[in-house]
Amino acid sequence: MNVNALIEAFQAELLAATNLVELDALKRKHTGKKSGLKAAFKELRHVDADERASVAAALNQAQSTINAALEIAAERMAASALADKLNAEWADMSMPGQSPRRGARHPLTVVENQCMDVLRRLGFSLVDGPEIDDAYHNFDALNIPEHHPARDMQDTFWVTGGLLLRSHTTTVQARVLESKPQLPIRIASAGRVYRNEAVDATHLAMFHQLEGLWIDENLNFAHLKGLLSFIAKSLYGEGRIRFKPKFYPYTEPSVGVDLACSICDGEGCEACHDAGWVTILGAGMVHPKVFREFGFDETKVSGIAFGLGTTRMAAQWASVSKVKALYDQDLAVLHDLHRPPHRGEA
Repeated sequence: MNVNALIEAFQAELLAATNLVELDALKRKHTGKKSGLKAAFKELRHVDADERASVAAALNQAQSTINAALEIAAERMAASALADKLNAEWADMSMPGQSPRRGARHPLTVVENQCMDVLRRLGFSLVDGPEIDDAYHNFDALNIPEHHPARDMQDTFWVTGGLLLRSHTTTVQARVLESKPQLPIRIASAGRVYRNEAVDATHLAMFHQLEGLWIDENLNFAHLKGLLSFIAKSLYGEGRIRFKPKFYPYTEPSVGVDLACSICDGEGCEACHDAGWVTILGAGMVHPKVFREFGFDETKVSGIAFGLGTTRMAAQWASVSKVKALYDQDLAVLHDLHRPPHRGEA
């Protein structure tokens, strides 16, 4: 049993340690339960009785030497770390003070404002509605009767009195149609919506939407395609756009708008999950049942409804991978935005 060899091995490794983390690992290695020193103590029972006392004394001395060296090194490294921190944070208090950092609009506010800038050029105005609504305006009036599968897809939070937290901003459209304003109707609604679903990188139980509604005589699918193309290109710039079939209970036909992923590099593209396209819009022609529900003659009027997921857009534009970061008080995220995302950024 070579006690000196244990000490020499420890001292060689101690010289190489540069920080407290490495020092802690070194302590576990040489004094922990699986260290050579502990193994040597366990082997004492096999040492001759005449030599056992002297070997035990040598081991105790080695343990004391190692612990003392570790303590001295820890004090030295802690003092060095403190000196480095003070050096980095040093400030000349006699110098003039610095003004506080200027505040900025929240990324969601920036995105909503940019969307509304585009829609106002087309004659749309912003309207608001309650976040706590009834099942009629949230579901029944929008062609989502009880037991409809779409209710499962939009499972929301119910409160007392049969009310609920709205699962989409389409409730505002329902209330506008209920008031029967004069044609043409061009309105947009934005705000928080709630759905009872698991939280992950791209989903939250509370998020933001912006939806638009255009009601007039003689609107058709060509108007819808032109409107959505204009919105997509105004927000994201020129590039390839495609329309694909979708299902929404309150529109028929319904479409989704995809942008070509310009940063797609083949396999492993996180932006589009290797699909080559990213969906940014859902839309469709207002369903005739919705018109009948609010007393409109579906043979004389038609409408276009569309929706943007502003939470996901803000996450794209702020370059964060998890939408939850938008709702945390992180100043690295809550900064002013000056640019739209690259196509396909997600």
